[in-house]
Amino acid sequence: MSIAAGNLNTRSESLIPESPGGISACPACVVAPAAADLARVVRDARIVLSLPAAHCAECISTVEKALQAVPGVRSARLNLTLKRVSVDAGPEIAPADLVAVLDRAGYEAHELDPGLLSVTETDRQGRDLLMRMGVAFFSMMNVMLLSVAVWSGADGATRDMFHWISGAIALPTVVFSSQPFFKGAWRSLKAGRLGMDFPISLAIVLACFISIFETINSGPHSYFDAAVMLTFFLLIGRYLDHRTRAIARSAAQELAALEVPRATVLQDGTEVIRPISEVIPGDLVLVRPGGRMPVDGEIVAGASEIDRSLLTGETLPVAAHPGALVSAGEVNLTGPLTVRVTAAGKDSSLHQMADLVAVAEAAKTRYTSLAERAAHAYSSIVHVLAGVAFTGWLIYTGGDFRMSVNIMAAVLIITCPCALGLAVPAVLTSASGRLFRKGLLIKDGTALERLSQVDTVVFDKTGTLTLGRPVATNFDTHPPAVAEVALALAGASSHPLAMALAEAARVAGLRPARVEDIREMPGYGVEGLWKGRVVRLGRAEWCGAEPGAGTATWLSTGDSPARAFTFHDRLRPGAAGLVDALKADGKRVVLLSGDTPPAVSALAAELGIDDWAAGVLPAEKAARVRDLKAAGGHVLMVGDGLNDTAALAEAYVSISPASALDAARAASDIVLLGQDIAPIADALRISRQASRRIVENFKISAGYNVIAVPLALFGMATPLAAALAMSLSSVTVSLNALRLK
Repeated sequence: MSIAAGNLNTRSESLIPESPGGISACPACVVAPAAADLARVVRDARIVLSLPAAHCAECISTVEKALQAVPGVRSARLNLTLKRVSVDAGPEIAPADLVAVLDRAGYEAHELDPGLLSVTETDRQGRDLLMRMGVAFFSMMNVMLLSVAVWSGADGATRDMFHWISGAIALPTVVFSSQPFFKGAWRSLKAGRLGMDFPISLAIVLACFISIFETINSGPHSYFDAAVMLTFFLLIGRYLDHRTRAIARSAAQELAALEVPRATVLQDGTEVIRPISEVIPGDLVLVRPGGRMPVDGEIVAGASEIDRSLLTGETLPVAAHPGALVSAGEVNLTGPLTVRVTAAGKDSSLHQMADLVAVAEAAKTRYTSLAERAAHAYSSIVHVLAGVAFTGWLIYTGGDFRMSVNIMAAVLIITCPCALGLAVPAVLTSASGRLFRKGLLIKDGTALERLSQVDTVVFDKTGTLTLGRPVATNFDTHPPAVAEVALALAGASSHPLAMALAEAARVAGLRPARVEDIREMPGYGVEGLWKGRVVRLGRAEWCGAEPGAGTATWLSTGDSPARAFTFHDRLRPGAAGLVDALKADGKRVVLLSGDTPPAVSALAAELGIDDWAAGVLPAEKAARVRDLKAAGGHVLMVGDGLNDTAALAEAYVSISPASALDAARAASDIVLLGQDIAPIADALRISRQASRRIVENFKISAGYNVIAVPLALFGMATPLAAALAMSLSSVTVSLNALRLK
């Protein structure tokens, strides 16, 4: 991959500012200072603990307050997706001290173990919930069949037999399937508080207790079916919540994975392999072709080309020569390089960028889902209602404990947050399924609600609005003999422009000329002998030409001025229609790219985008998104490169194509599965529909409680009737959500 674009020097000038010494600084080097300022919180987090049981907004508040109350702890931040808490604390604070504090707060904690954050662990938790849900469903159907016999008029010994059989099925099921709720309730009790799982567990236990009591005393009713039904519907909500969180992955982790753990250090002319933590500024590091840069530094020997697509998002390599600066994460393509280290490990630009993304990921926003706010209010109200019901009926009946407990259980069951818990997940499931069929994968459960509020859309250029695949534009204007020479040289290179040129030649049906002694010149291009003359294909200066403003590679045959083969990047399918649809919908459209002004200007004019900027560095993209948010905008960021990850994480909501880098996909809330970008307009429309359905579901849930709770309080609903009413509200919410399909 040595052939070079003729516009690369122009592009380098626009993308890479001059350092004080006059040497061009790479984009990541410019990012580092800004990243360092923004990432201080992450670097200062001396202690990182894993909290496998953290799962809701209440956990964030409880954990952070408990840790911040410890003398010596300056700040604590819980990342719910990663289930880990980063603590900025003084040297006198040991991890064991914080583990003890969290244990008293009801949370198992320990120093971060990457194994617990692996995909395998996430899948294990999902399989566990599915297994418990399946057992609950199977038992529920069997117990309901037995209940039908009782409802049909079975009496006496027959009725008692059905009750005992129902209990034999239901009780083991409840003990097994309800463990997620029981464990959550126990943790909250140990911490001296009543969390969301406590009323759920209490309702299930009371339903079982009353059912056992009624069965022993040959009572007319038992409520084993209510207990199992409650368990099943609640497990559905818990599993849906688990899936929306489990799919998300940390972009900061993806960036950290790009760091090279070891480097080849030249020590007195001898190659020594050292861990990157032992490499210090001033060391000489050897980077062979195909290797990733382990450090930031200055090239002191060698010539090559550098793939900076991970840092700039652009696909064309740039020349590497003595005096040029390189950054960790870049890929050396064609020749060995000796680099003098300026920064390594945690001080490298790549690590600084990972910190920048981590800060944006962990930052709190004002966004909190309707479900979490309503559920938080529910936690205290339901206990008050149940206590009032029990006490009131105990006084009214003159001490009838049996009736008072029945009514209290009915109140707990009828106020069970099943419909409330399904109000959001049911809509998200329907909307996600619809969007998946259109080629969009929703990673974050809150993304749809946030997407519905978007008023500004920011696009990256290469790989997002375009495909990032150059296409020859003037190949047929060159004489066949010249084109055949170009084909012979291009066939010896895997550079993107060479591959595009070779493809154009194949389409034209040409055969390569007889060019001998073809060899690659790292950082310049390919040369060979044709009819006794040296011919070259590559950089403009190397071929004796002046670089132009467009993307081109040059052919020198030695008997005439060098000829330019020009290229352009193809527009991604649906891009023009998407921009038109966004503008028609009243959205502000912004284009931010690291490419040259002529290339960005041409694309903006083609798509009708008035607000655009070229030569934008990663930190500048994130800052521009931050400025748009500060001005009151709800920003959707669409990007595909490592240089977009900070902006993706900073945006109110974000989308990346499936062809994007892993880090960009990880930082985004939604992944575009196909090449066609038009479904983004559908996502915005469907998100608004989904938000309306969520509000409708909350109204249904509220209306249900307004009617059902008084009935239970006044003793007009048995625990079984309460369970049926609760199930009916859940089914209604689910059917309303299915309207999205």
